[in-house]
Amino acid sequence: MSYTAMHLYFDDVQVGQEWESLGRTVTEADIVNFAGISGDFNPIHVDHEFCKTTVFRRPIAHGMLVLAMGSGLGLMCPPIRTLAFMGIKEWKFLEPVFMGDTIRMRTKILEKQERSRGKRGVITWQRWIVNQHNKIAEEGIMVTLVEGRARRTQESGSNGLDSEAEAQEPETKPS
Repeated sequence: MSYTAMHLYFDDVQVGQEWESLGRTVTEADIVNFAGISGDFNPIHVDHEFCKTTVFRRPIAHGMLVLAMGSGLGLMCPPIRTLAFMGIKEWKFLEPVFMGDTIRMRTKILEKQERSRGKRGVITWQRWIVNQHNKIAEEGIMVTLVEGRARRTQESGSNGLDSEAEAQEPETKPS
């Protein structure tokens, strides 16, 4: 996927802004496929009979699966020109997610730090993954590197000046 005009730059967002993604329903296929990819076949995720003996009474989605799904939901929440995922400062698994649950990602900007004279910036995000009952299943703080508008200006060959008036040579006073 390439960036489009709707994808925001670092400069376009402010600390305190919030977004909420569309929903995504977790399926049994999601859980089984994640178990296969990750190698995590813990019976709490894949053994219906075993799960009947647990506090959950049925299989639960892997916490890391829900985190990965949240990452995908966050891709357009907001649509932003992410250059790199830099890290997770903290992450908590608060509630189980079951097959059939619909999750959404809520996002809030906590901090912005400009880098490389505006070519990019670091954004610290608070993220919540909520279920269909608005209960927070997972939450934490993540950090990304985002493209800034100065990068676009330099790539297009502009001299970085903001207006034609600034581009003109300075006036000389008659002597």
